[in-house]
Amino acid sequence: MSLASQRLIASIHDAHLSQRPLVMGVLNVTPDSFSDGGQFASRHKAVEQALRLEQEGAAILDVGGESTRPGAEPVGLQEELDRVIPVIEGIRARTQCPISIDTSKSEVMAEAIRAGANLVNDVTALKGEGATEVVAAHQVPVVLMHMQGQPRSMQQAPEYGDVVPEISEFLLERVRSCATAGIAPDHIVLDPGFGFGKTLAHNVALLAGLPQVVELGHPVLAGLSRKSMLGQITGRDDPKERVSASVAAALLAAQAGAAIVRVHDVAQTVDALKVWQAVREQQRQTTRANTP
Repeated sequence: MSLASQRLIASIHDAHLSQRPLVMGVLNVTPDSFSDGGQFASRHKAVEQALRLEQEGAAILDVGGESTRPGAEPVGLQEELDRVIPVIEGIRARTQCPISIDTSKSEVMAEAIRAGANLVNDVTALKGEGATEVVAAHQVPVVLMHMQGQPRSMQQAPEYGDVVPEISEFLLERVRSCATAGIAPDHIVLDPGFGFGKTLAHNVALLAGLPQVVELGHPVLAGLSRKSMLGQITGRDDPKERVSASVAAALLAAQAGAAIVRVHDVAQTVDALKVWQAVREQQRQTTRANTP
């Protein structure tokens, strides 16, 4: 395991235990992402945006070359590699900030790690061919996400009996499968997958029940930024107009125990978390002072 991976794992677990979540900045190098598709499709623009996100307070930069929005079409292997590898190399040449590769293809995972990525973020929870083997071999941390169905069809009448326990059981099953494949349990982060095969009611129940996912014992990533659930709640059809709702959702996730919040609007989220943490620290000091 590389020293960078060791440090990242330690920082994720520190965030989990201290309730001081890390902010993961979203960098989509795709033409069709739901919120910022096409904005950072060139290598130069993508690298500059990554550096901007780091300056705003991102602790992890999440690079993705295949849109997973509802209805998205799959991207071929070579096209995805051509999108993400030059960007990861460009970022790594300019900063040591941890880089996450958002992909479900084992070949992309391996090439991205070789190019400088430190974490794998997989919406299919390493179900793809060869994915667990790549992560186990490189000993990098991994985010396992829950998704009902596939991006092309996941929002077509998703159903659950009891959404939080069902998602929790799925995630625990994937943890067990990964452990069997040789992935250390302390390398695993869980993502309940807001918006991935879930109705508004499912998403709201999941956010309300997020502490139950945290209680599974692994650091939790929450990705609610600009998602359609927030548009449904606020009436904001344009994802770029959901910044305030996104910050509120990230703060709620942090209060529920999320160790990582994945966001588009880094500066605004960082500011909100600083205010919350300042108040929380004052409350702790007051409690200690009044304790006999």
